[in-house]
Amino acid sequence: MNTKLTLSIDEKTIVRAKIFARKRNKSLSRLIENYLRAVTVEEPNAGEMSPVVAELSGVVDAGRVQGHRSDYAAYLTDKYR
Repeated sequence: MNTKLTLSIDEKTIVRAKIFARKRNKSLSRLIENYLRAVTVEEPNAGEMSPVVAELSGVVDAGRVQGHRSDYAAYLTDKYR
């Protein structure tokens, strides 16, 4: 069952959204409905870590990884100068 909904949206945004919808051969209502459906779907265990992720959490030293990246960036800078 469809229900009407009234929204207050900036006019420029509406114009851009209508162009976006037209390019995709969809109605603006369909785009908004699809967006709302996508953002309101509840994901199972949202926000919870899987046991594997929890076990691996903290294994890698972030400071060391960042240092490695900067060393590699310096290497590439020297190589391609």
